Amino acid sequence: MSLFRRPDYESETTQFLKQLKQQKPALEEQQRAGRALLWDKKVDRRLWREYRAAAVPQKPYVYQTEPSPEH
Repeated sequence: MSLFRRPDYESETTQFLKQLKQQKPALEEQQRAGRALLWDKKVDRRLWREYRAAAVPQKPYVYQTEPSPEH
């Protein structure tokens, strides 16, 4: 054991989360189900390549369609 080792510290937030998970054991499964609804999706890589290839480059100043004649 190290001479300078401090006792294990847990923040109030960590303690709260551990207590919450003990009180509601199904919470993590509910979180995973919610994540699957919005984030865990199958990605069609061919479709994404086509989407990116079809992108039109944006002009530096989008509201000016053409340079003014005096410049």
